[in-house]
Amino acid sequence: MGTNELKAFIRDVPDFPKKGIIFKDITPLLKNPRAFKEAIDALSEHYRHQGVSIVVAAEARGFILGPPVAYHLGAGFVPVRKPGKLPYLCKKAYYQTEYSTDSLEIHEDAVRPGDRVLLLDDVLATGGTMAACCRLVESMGGQVVGCAFLVELTFLGGRKPLEGYDVFSLIQY
Repeated sequence: MGTNELKAFIRDVPDFPKKGIIFKDITPLLKNPRAFKEAIDALSEHYRHQGVSIVVAAEARGFILGPPVAYHLGAGFVPVRKPGKLPYLCKKAYYQTEYSTDSLEIHEDAVRPGDRVLLLDDVLATGGTMAACCRLVESMGGQVVGCAFLVELTFLGGRKPLEGYDVFSLIQY
């Protein structure tokens, strides 16, 4: 199954979460065992020989993709969450989304100096969420190996805040 076939499993939802937005819904892809397997395999394969030690993913849909990719790479998984959701001491980063300003947190001991980190999320839109994740990882001494996405909305210019990083997306719009 190629990228164009995977694209057929992404559903457009008009006016969500706001009027004028066309939301790219990945749930039909997740529901299809063959498409889900193909997506996880392709995301993993791109980083197979990069020595990834940790996969870091932001809530919520990044949590769906992160653990199976980590498993395939023989790496650990670390969640990045909205403020107040993690039980231990945290580091925080602020970022701009396509809709608002927000922040993310990671446990302060989740990444050690020298860890090779793959950052993963479902959609690359403006790049704000992923740029914040990169800052968090690097502030703890981790090395960002790459930033991977199932879907990229190229018209929003999300690669710009991620210049200097390996950015990989399976499906582009």
